[in-house]
Amino acid sequence: QVALSLDTAEGTGRRLAGLTVSGVGAELDFVKFDLSLNLVATSQGLHGALTYRADLWEPATMRRLVRHFGRLLEAAVAGPERRLSELRLLDDEERALVLHEWNAPPRQAPLRCVHELFVEQAARTPDAVAVTSGRAALTYAQLERRSAALARRLRRRGVRPETPVGLCVERSAEMVAAVLGILRAGGAFVPLDPQYPAERLAFLLADSGARLLLSDGAAGNRLAGFAGETLWLDGAGGEQEEAAEEAPRSHSPSPEHLAYVVYTSGSTGTPKGVAVTHGALANTLLVARDAFGFQPGDVVPSLASFAFDIWLFEALLPLLSGGSVRVVPRERVMDVAALVREIEGATVLHAVPALMRQVVDEVSAARGTLPGLRRAFVGGDAVPPELPGAMREAFPGAEVRVLYGPTEGTIICAAHRVSGGGGAVRHVLGRPLGSAPLYVLDGAGEPAPVGVPGELCIGGAALARGYLGRAELTAERFVPDPFATEAGQRMYRTGDRARWGADGVLEFLGRVDAQVKVRGFRIE
Repeated sequence: QVALSLDTAEGTGRRLAGLTVSGVGAELDFVKFDLSLNLVATSQGLHGALTYRADLWEPATMRRLVRHFGRLLEAAVAGPERRLSELRLLDDEERALVLHEWNAPPRQAPLRCVHELFVEQAARTPDAVAVTSGRAALTYAQLERRSAALARRLRRRGVRPETPVGLCVERSAEMVAAVLGILRAGGAFVPLDPQYPAERLAFLLADSGARLLLSDGAAGNRLAGFAGETLWLDGAGGEQEEAAEEAPRSHSPSPEHLAYVVYTSGSTGTPKGVAVTHGALANTLLVARDAFGFQPGDVVPSLASFAFDIWLFEALLPLLSGGSVRVVPRERVMDVAALVREIEGATVLHAVPALMRQVVDEVSAARGTLPGLRRAFVGGDAVPPELPGAMREAFPGAEVRVLYGPTEGTIICAAHRVSGGGGAVRHVLGRPLGSAPLYVLDGAGEPAPVGVPGELCIGGAALARGYLGRAELTAERFVPDPFATEAGQRMYRTGDRARWGADGVLEFLGRVDAQVKVRGFRIE
């Protein structure tokens, strides 16, 4: 409940012969409204007082409100012919704060692709374990040879940069080798979860334009009607293939070429493919590696479906750091007691909120386990405010972080380190990670002040190329970035409603549209 009063009757009853009358301030023990602004207009300007309920707002918030109101009045007087939406609430200092100071300096676009970074790591640690799945294990040297052999097989079948390759395999060490092999061949992998309905898998293959499908025996039965060529994974056999000539430079992928296409739902319910380049993928993973301190010897369970891009965080990031990926079978992911046993010995753990909640409850019921856990990440969906505190209690020796990032922003673009003990925290998205600048914009496309809601937009080099074959939708969501330092840069309108906290942490406030998420799936 808000009240505004303006007294313009200056001087009435104020001056008598030999007597000057002026007001005397008085402290208030109560307020009549949640927020009230009482102003008096004088020849020297506006004077007045703001009163508010102290259990609703903090003093710093009210000081910002007064400052923004003053800025608004100054802008109106300076340009009375302008529309209200054109008047800025921010002065230059606060504008620089939300646009630049709270956004890390942009990282220079990487000149190499992720598979090239992996090959360099494999040369440094050839005998270290790279991937495990059950009793199967591959060293870095074995994984490098196996992915190289697969890349040669794919090139012989015409795979070149920008060539979409469907990948439908069960969770195994071979799945990691297959992704690296497709990237090394120059192709763009299209992940197809064997658990999806056959109709959806067929649609994804047709929409992506993939004429080549890479699969294994069990998963391949889901796509018996595929009209293109199917290439079967042959495990260790491919590693023994005789060496072929290196691919011509024109056949090798560059950072601007397509790396993968991940599908999500569209406004009509039809899935839409998010097309991500090698450069955007490398940019995100390198920033995350440095920001989170991944290191040799880390053991990272891979729990997510590889049809979600967060799988790349779990599976490829450790391989750029000398760590080991533990591919957990789907049936053990679905059994939380078995899952906790499976991830014992892990040093880094990531899970979506629903799964992390079950892991936390299981660990708490067992009165502690996972003693070697150094870092625990939760993301991929809206994180309930009380979950990060519960993670801190369940994993007392681990650093807990909340991750945020839509697929169009290439996996993650913000993170929040949780401090303190248990209890609920704000519904945070975090601070910009450094792979992309983040903006909170009002309806006129101007930066919103601290504490004021707006639409969250993402800029920078880590943005996806757009939606595959959907030029109109791409133009609607990927728009010119008016705040970029270089011409031609774009930003992505996320549709997420957010605001800056006074500490520079972004808070999630819902959607600006009717979209919801259920277990990571977008539903319009």
